[in-house]
Amino acid sequence: MKKIFLLSAAIVLAILHSGSASAQLVLPQPSPKASVMQAVGLTDITIDYSSPGVKGRVIWGEVVPYDQLWRTGANAATKITFSKDVKIGETAVPKGSYSIFTIPGKSTWTFILNKNASASTGEYKKEEDLLRMTVTPEAIPSRERLAFIFSDFNDDYAKINMEWEKVRITIPVTTFTSDQAMDNIRNSTEGSWRVFNSAARYMMDTKKDYDAGMKYVEQSLSLGNDWLNNWTKAQLLAAKNNYKEALVWANKAKTLGDKNPDGFFFKTQVEKALADWPAKAK
Repeated sequence: MKKIFLLSAAIVLAILHSGSASAQLVLPQPSPKASVMQAVGLTDITIDYSSPGVKGRVIWGEVVPYDQLWRTGANAATKITFSKDVKIGETAVPKGSYSIFTIPGKSTWTFILNKNASASTGEYKKEEDLLRMTVTPEAIPSRERLAFIFSDFNDDYAKINMEWEKVRITIPVTTFTSDQAMDNIRNSTEGSWRVFNSAARYMMDTKKDYDAGMKYVEQSLSLGNDWLNNWTKAQLLAAKNNYKEALVWANKAKTLGDKNPDGFFFKTQVEKALADWPAKAK
């Protein structure tokens, strides 16, 4: 009986040992991975990083020493990727991926973009820096985990904020959206009326270049007669204070639009113009 008991115990121990050897213990990471992406005009900006926590520690001057190179995160390199060329400060930054380093100071920081996108602190080489710029930290409400945040962005500009503990630094990024949009318009080979109409509306709404918009809408009308490009021409004429001619094209837009009511998505605007513009045409 004793032998049977010992044998059973040995089998149980073997099973337990086998299970513990093959099982994987999954626990939260001290500095979890994070990623943030923002489209700024036609440019995608992505930052991949790890997010350490304060955890009651003194961060600046102790966990992160002053006046020493810091990978601006934890674990692997903090990486930033631009889908198109941008400018940071006054430095041109070609599209691609870079590692972010900083040198925190008590009154100012140095922000660094390094061409080696996977560089750790030990692999960092100053000669591979693309840019260095001085930034001034700001005081913020307490933030437990390090985070990168995009703020105050439009088609042509964005601020990238790094926030941790009670400190924020801000990096200004300028995109070339207007130039890129114009290149896309010029390089378009589709030749459809919609392409030229979109170009006309872009010139009207964004660039306020009504003469260029008129050229594009005329090309659009030569390729197709739709309520939308008739309405675009009416709006351009109104923008040039030629309300008499604008009314002619607005009426054409309404006539064509009424034939396709489901697709006449500017109907309210067209009808309002037809009510308001006669007084301005006098």
